[in-house]
Amino acid sequence: MSIYKLFENLANYIYEGVARIFGPTNDAYPAIGVQPFDGEPLKRKHGLDW
Repeated sequence: MSIYKLFENLANYIYEGVARIFGPTNDAYPAIGVQPFDGEPLKRKHGLDW
């Protein structure tokens, strides 16, 4: 492998990493937002009211 090919592969490797870090995200998270609490409040067992 020539030195030119080695530097070309190294530059390509670094470029792909930078492009992946600073490129647009491809996350497919649903846009659900914050959900309200719809459970039961905690019942104190020993009558302690903190």
